Amino acid sequence: MKMIINDPRYSALPKLSEKKQAFNAYKSQHEKEEKEETRLRAKEAKEKLQSFLEQHEKMTSTTRYRKAEQMFGEQEVWSVVPERDRKEIYDDVLFFLAKKEKEQAKQLRKRNVQALKNILDNMSNVSFQTTWSEAQQYLMDNPMFAEDEELQNMDKEDALICFEEHIRALEKDETEEKEKSRMRERRQQRKNRESFQIFLDELHETGQLHSMSTWMELYPSVSTDNRFANMLGQTGSTPLDLFKFYVEDLKARFHDEKKIIKDILKDRNFSVEVNTTFEDFAHIISFDKRAATLDAGNIKLTFNSLLEKAEARERERGKEEARKFRRKEAAFKSMLKQAAPPLELDSNWEEIRERFVADSAFDQITVESERIRLFKEFMLTLENECQHYHFKGKKHSKKSKKHRKHSQSPTPAEWKRKKVPDISTWDITGAMEKTSETEEENHQHRSQKRKKRNHSESGSEGSSSGDSGSSYTPAFHVGLCGSELLFALSSFLCRT
Repeated sequence: MKMIINDPRYSALPKLSEKKQAFNAYKSQHEKEEKEETRLRAKEAKEKLQSFLEQHEKMTSTTRYRKAEQMFGEQEVWSVVPERDRKEIYDDVLFFLAKKEKEQAKQLRKRNVQALKNILDNMSNVSFQTTWSEAQQYLMDNPMFAEDEELQNMDKEDALICFEEHIRALEKDETEEKEKSRMRERRQQRKNRESFQIFLDELHETGQLHSMSTWMELYPSVSTDNRFANMLGQTGSTPLDLFKFYVEDLKARFHDEKKIIKDILKDRNFSVEVNTTFEDFAHIISFDKRAATLDAGNIKLTFNSLLEKAEARERERGKEEARKFRRKEAAFKSMLKQAAPPLELDSNWEEIRERFVADSAFDQITVESERIRLFKEFMLTLENECQHYHFKGKKHSKKSKKHRKHSQSPTPAEWKRKKVPDISTWDITGAMEKTSETEEENHQHRSQKRKKRNHSESGSEGSSSGDSGSSYTPAFHVGLCGSELLFALSSFLCRT
């Protein structure tokens, strides 16, 4: 009151209560401002202390509070902050420094690893086979590594990991390079095989290579070409394998080309007979445009097949004629058997001939000599049968003494009742037919065995020639060498 009573502004409020109320309000406001100022000063002091500790070079995340108090206790920035607040700030600073040091160590490790990688990448003497001990010696001799103290202080485990990663990268590069080299080699080998395949196509177009070709025949022509030389020594299919595959493909076309040839022959109304020559056969085919794509070997094989069928038909016609003639012979002998009165063993052909002139079986045998032959055979059969029954009767008469003792001698009436074979009732026709059928079966059996033997021989010849390893072998015998086939088909292919 004494300090403000004389101030003119004191009388601005007439009532004492109002003046007292205004004073209390001022006092309260002033206290608040002082507290705020004190708080701000304390906060500023804390921030200064925290910044001081975080930036001081002697402070680390492992520094103890007592040691910090000894170092900074006399400084105002330390003493102005209360003890309780200093410890809280110090703990926060230690946490911050630990995080900061960890981040710095991480950045330093990353920097050292990158620097070491760059050095290893620039060292040409380090390969995927270099050991760690050798790499350490190379690094010591490297000036970039020797002048970098941080690299020299780098953690050994980190350096070893970096080296291992570098070696794995080199090994990967080496593996990729080898794979690229293998791919280039395979690509070149594939190109060599394709070139050799084109070479085989050229030989086929010129008529030197066909389905009947052998490697021994074609080798002198093939071995002089560079495309054959490029194939030597490489892995995979050999020139011989490609040749075999090519010939097998030609042989696989045999049945289709055989149908085309048959169609051409049908259109030309030409059939292969026993006396047909290959030159005539090829001449007929050469006039058709469809023959341009046919293989020369398959043409020859088709000709052999048709020729063999013609021979088979000829043999079948001969067999049929033989069967007809045997039936005529059987009918003639049956005529002799059924003669009335029956023929005697001492009968003569000239004496009995007139008895059979009117018979149809007699007219079917047009040659007189054949009639005489059949008559003699019939008489010989008749004589043999008589001797057979006579010998059989003698055999039955020679019984054992014991059997004769118990058996009774037949009476003359019983002898008459015994069955004596009647020559007139013998079935000569059936016997002759059975004989002819047996001969025909034997002939067919021998023919089948001959075909099997020819088939096995042709298969063995194909395997020994070395031209292909396939089981494909036609059932007929080819019978033509390569030079003869080329000579026969050269004019045909040129005209086509």
